[in-house]
Amino acid sequence: MHTPTPEQTAAAEAFATGAHLVIQAGAGTGKTTTLAMLAHSARRQGRPGRYIAFNRAVARHAAREFPDEVACGTAHALAYTAVGRGYQARMNAPRQAGWRTGAALGIDDGMSVRIGARKVDNRALSYTVLRTVTRFCQSADSRIAPHHVPPLRGAESEPLHAQLAGLVLPYARTAWADLQHPDHGVVRFEHDHYLKMWALREPVIKADFLLLDEAQDTNPVVEQVFTAQRDHAQLVLVGDSAQAIYGWRGARDVMSGFDGRQLSLSRSFRFGPALAAEANRWLAIVGAPIRLTGSPRLETELHRVRAPDAILCRTNVGAMVEVIRQLEADRRVALAGGGEALSALARAAHDLEAGRRTAHPELMLFETWAELREYAEFDPAGRDLLPLVELVDEHGAQAVLQALDRLSPETSAEVTVSTAHRAKGREWASVRIADDFTAPDDLDERSEDGSPVPGPVDIDEARLAYVAVTRARSLLDIGGLSWINNHPAGDPRHEHGRPGAGGGRERLKGRSERPQA
Repeated sequence: MHTPTPEQTAAAEAFATGAHLVIQAGAGTGKTTTLAMLAHSARRQGRPGRYIAFNRAVARHAAREFPDEVACGTAHALAYTAVGRGYQARMNAPRQAGWRTGAALGIDDGMSVRIGARKVDNRALSYTVLRTVTRFCQSADSRIAPHHVPPLRGAESEPLHAQLAGLVLPYARTAWADLQHPDHGVVRFEHDHYLKMWALREPVIKADFLLLDEAQDTNPVVEQVFTAQRDHAQLVLVGDSAQAIYGWRGARDVMSGFDGRQLSLSRSFRFGPALAAEANRWLAIVGAPIRLTGSPRLETELHRVRAPDAILCRTNVGAMVEVIRQLEADRRVALAGGGEALSALARAAHDLEAGRRTAHPELMLFETWAELREYAEFDPAGRDLLPLVELVDEHGAQAVLQALDRLSPETSAEVTVSTAHRAKGREWASVRIADDFTAPDDLDERSEDGSPVPGPVDIDEARLAYVAVTRARSLLDIGGLSWINNHPAGDPRHEHGRPGAGGGRERLKGRSERPQA
């Protein structure tokens, strides 16, 4: 272990007082090492505790560094012990198409309802019902409500969503009632179901202290359980508010409003001062409470990279475009997380291209390829699908599928293509930012010299950009984010009073925070 930084020492001293803590840990600042310091100091005090991670892999990694007195696991593991094991008979049910589950819930095969210009068939309705239950399970709510119904591509407006919710909610409530039976039922029992049941029981977690990792991306259901423990356990929230990029799936930043002592880790051990300065531009835009300091022992350069180790994209469609480009350049290409998501999207495009409807959640409301093309070209909400349309129109969906079959494992690939969401928590020696990180739209006004005034930088887009640029250790090509160099918000001399600065909530026309198709 390196000598603790003053910030790490301050965190350990504050932890020893028993106060509730919020530790803002910037990219590469030794978060896990710091938590291990706290855990070992607790052992010396004879204090048992728990570390709660987002997934099992992170929990297992922490367990190797933490003392035995600190139990490392996930919220789901706690919920399984208390509730989930009672539903074991339903946990391993075979997967089946959503429309079959819908039929068992009363959604007739062949059912079709018009919502605006779109037709919602039984398959789309069944999918939406099941997603509604999942979104309810991720929430802190006690009852399924209209805001749990997910928006559908092509029917995003509030009146159309209200119409959709009125159709979906009765079936969703029937599905949730079905899930209460431990031995039988028609809905496949998932891990989020017993997590929600556990939370509704208002559990007490026996521990002297709780460490919540990645607190900026906590589902409300976990937040509800965690914060309810503050009267008997010391709570420590650790994460990076600037990396809160999963709001599209219901997560929220628990750290920003938590009543506890505020601490920070700002010295990055991943990259040097030049990249820290680039990261700080985005931290300023999102109004983050910290600024990073790069390691003086590391030299990270920012310039064009012809053959990067990783290419980071904003969307799945952008990733598909980059995979095709790299394969055409005869490079061995890997896709972070595997190619199934992109293959499913390409198969959906192939179905539409062949005149068949698809059950893919992003494209299920479109009846023809021409309808999807029109939506992508002329509807601001669909502009991120335009690269997919152009790619399929140029190469054909079958050729795209064949290209995806040529993907290599990361261990033998020359380049890894990833969305920025999947890249979170990872790092590479050299990184290029893909060109689907587009600039904000210009406003309908002109500056004194007659040039268009750029629109404000969307806060969620800036968070995603911050995650992307901080994945590099040695070389960063900001590529598709280079527009920031000519945007007023990108000037590091002006952190206040500029478009997008200080935590504003302006949204880009037609953009969404979720990792769209």
